[in-house]
Amino acid sequence: MSPRGRKASLPPADHARPEPLASDGLVVRHYNAEGLVKEYDFSAFPVAGPMQRSLAMLFAARCNPRKWGSHLTSKFYWDTLKEFTAFLSQLEHPPRDLDELTPAMVKRWRTSQPSTGGGYGTLTSLASLLRADARLQSGRVADELAVRIRRPKSKTQSYSEAEFDRIKVAARRSFRAALLRIEENARHLERWRLGEFEEGSRDWVIGEALDFLARTGDLPRYQEKNDGRGTILKRYENAFGATRAEVTWQRLFLSRLEAAALGVLLMAEYGWNLSVIDRAEVPRAAPDPGEDGHPTYRIPLEKRRRGAGNYFETRNVTDDGAASAGRLITEALAATRFARAIVEELAPGTDRLVVWMAQNGRQYSENTNRLAPVGLFHFGVPATAAKQWGQREGFGGSPFRRGRRTVNALDRREPGQNNQETHDRQYVLVDKRVQADAVEVIAAGAEEAADRARRAVLVAEVRDEPAQEDVETATADCHDFDHSPYPAPDGGCGASFLLCLACENARVHPGHHPRLAHLHEALANLRSVLSPNTWQADWGDAHARLEDLKRKLGAGVWTQALSRVTDTDRDLIDRLLTGDLDA
Repeated sequence: MSPRGRKASLPPADHARPEPLASDGLVVRHYNAEGLVKEYDFSAFPVAGPMQRSLAMLFAARCNPRKWGSHLTSKFYWDTLKEFTAFLSQLEHPPRDLDELTPAMVKRWRTSQPSTGGGYGTLTSLASLLRADARLQSGRVADELAVRIRRPKSKTQSYSEAEFDRIKVAARRSFRAALLRIEENARHLERWRLGEFEEGSRDWVIGEALDFLARTGDLPRYQEKNDGRGTILKRYENAFGATRAEVTWQRLFLSRLEAAALGVLLMAEYGWNLSVIDRAEVPRAAPDPGEDGHPTYRIPLEKRRRGAGNYFETRNVTDDGAASAGRLITEALAATRFARAIVEELAPGTDRLVVWMAQNGRQYSENTNRLAPVGLFHFGVPATAAKQWGQREGFGGSPFRRGRRTVNALDRREPGQNNQETHDRQYVLVDKRVQADAVEVIAAGAEEAADRARRAVLVAEVRDEPAQEDVETATADCHDFDHSPYPAPDGGCGASFLLCLACENARVHPGHHPRLAHLHEALANLRSVLSPNTWQADWGDAHARLEDLKRKLGAGVWTQALSRVTDTDRDLIDRLLTGDLDA
């Protein structure tokens, strides 16, 4: 089914996916996830024919959408093989095929690579490709290919809070201006369609031109020799005051850099990277369950870096005010509505959220990893546009890589496009802002743990014999009942008997040892029938204080105390654990 519910046409009965490896064994065709093809000619490598064919076979085995869905991936491996074969060709005795590789050659190749992220990617990618050859799956060369390489630490750091705020303000200013412009012209178009302007007036001619733009994506033109798309009719030029993009087609459509600004806002709000923005479909507004009219958008996302089986997810965001997560979706839909309507007419089912218009489609090189333009309309945010937007706004380049680190590591603190392990390793643990923020958290945790440890040790005083003036409780003797650290609202002590061992007024003498040893054993037995969290919350501190008492008294005294437990002790502890004594 297409995204809008139309049944897709079936291929012919004899249809089969084209084989990636050509009959000559040297040309490989990679069909990406969009069905677009890119050819690689292995005869261009400066190695012997058998080596060219062996590498082509390994390469072709991965050239299908299930393994390599993007031409960016195949191009990276191609560049790696190009570098590797150039290295082999410079050897004194270059190998003619993979079975002539030696451990020394592989080691020399490995040491020639820089200790950078690029070098790590080159080495690991080539090793994984070569190990797929049956001749390199065992032996000394296989061992050399399997040598583990330390992944270099990422040098990309998150933005400071002030830096990221400036980026968001700049993106919001750029996109907001475009949205207001499109909304103003949409209102003018609506008034023209309602017949509110006098025919022939300047406002009427502008309305007529906007109607042409909204229906066709262009203005009426007359053709002269060698003038490309032609020249806008004079009446529209006079009404608009010029033929520049800012006063003509940009009245209803986003420009390339305005789409980049929208992409920056999507990154800052939802943590999306460029590939997710490129593929983002138009969100559907769910029926409003209440009477407030606030739309909730269901956003389907494609995140290929999460690995097979986890490519797709759906998020729901609600627009219930200017500061809500869903407001940006409402604004993006408004800013792209005219462009999306034309694209739907030209290529039904395209259904992309970020759509912008190019003044001259030929000025942008075709990128087979991105959805092909429909007429003059392009989709997503090209990396070059992101870089140009960042440079124009004074940020030095594209804000996406550092921006996504800032959002995912510091704001959301959860995986975006990657799995949890990659998110923690590549985004959280290596980020200096996360590390700096963690100092306070770790210190607070350590202080809490120390405080808990202090609370969980025995505070009661251990004596050899009872004092006559002390008052006996279920677990100890109380030396000063009227000045308890846990006072009751009506005076006296409001603490549970289990807290007596954590009170400086308590006194423990040999007469208490049997019942306390029995209590220690009972708490240990409870541990086997309760969940760890429940047991720790209810009984953990009391058990820790009894452990401390056991250490102070010694194993021999504790064993003797267990042998002297009476029925009275057992009944007392049973009532203590069931809460009867605290009632």
